[in-house]
Amino acid sequence: MEVMLITDTGVPDHFIELDKWGCQTMARLEDGWCAALDRNTLKCSIYENRPWVCREFEMGGYECISERTANLVNA
Repeated sequence: MEVMLITDTGVPDHFIELDKWGCQTMARLEDGWCAALDRNTLKCSIYENRPWVCREFEMGGYECISERTANLVNA
């Protein structure tokens, strides 16, 4: 899932990429997962500075479960 940065929350520059339209997005690793995700704990490594959409995306909510399921199917 692409996470666009639409507000300034203090995301460190090394986690920011520009898409083909010049919009700022969260960097993703080669497998598509967010670069700020700590793979050992599965927690956000920049939690206090996470993007707005990450603050609004309810963990364990319908959208979260749906996205995780889609990622597992496409893996």
